[in-house]
Amino acid sequence: MKKYALIVAGGSGTRMGADVPKQFLLLNGRPLLMHTLEKFNGCEIILVLPHDQFSYWQELCITYSFQLPHRLCEGGKTRFQSVQNGLDCIPRADALVAIHDGVRPLVHASTILQSFTTAAEKGNAVAAVELKDSIRQITNAGNTKHVNRDEYRLVQTPQTFKVSQIKLAYAQVPHQEFTDDAGVLEATGTQINLIAGSYDNLKITTPEDLKIAACLLAV
Repeated sequence: MKKYALIVAGGSGTRMGADVPKQFLLLNGRPLLMHTLEKFNGCEIILVLPHDQFSYWQELCITYSFQLPHRLCEGGKTRFQSVQNGLDCIPRADALVAIHDGVRPLVHASTILQSFTTAAEKGNAVAAVELKDSIRQITNAGNTKHVNRDEYRLVQTPQTFKVSQIKLAYAQVPHQEFTDDAGVLEATGTQINLIAGSYDNLKITTPEDLKIAACLLAV
């Protein structure tokens, strides 16, 4: 099946304390978004950005001689709307699409491959890892209680789907503040299939994350 990669990059630099959106911050000498897109070489790549960032990104591509083929798609006001717009750019229903955070530049090729393989077989595949730390649940009364961490997973991207399935989900589910695409699909009653992610598949959110990512790339 044809493979698409839908890279969603609509973040800001607020928590990074940066002057530019975090997807454009330099990681080992290049904008981290370029590292992310390169992980999906071999897919038809659709990059979802706010329209007012198009020209800046195109300038960066010239500056850093970034020539990996990809298509720009205008994002929406929310992540939900941005993914909807990106899915609208995919003409084929008989295909697979990996939806991935633009600020996760360290995703393993093996994770991407497994996500496509599982999605082809089962309809969807969502990368996730086990919790390392103990966790506590905050109750409505403001108290906390211990919960079994073995019953929980930390969800990552890519989240990969049959295009026909995820398009239908985004068309049917009311617009809410879903935190990921698996939640949108699950709201239609579809079971979600987890695959093994990796702990170094960081979502770059803070200055510390950027430092850790630089160290991991240097290994």
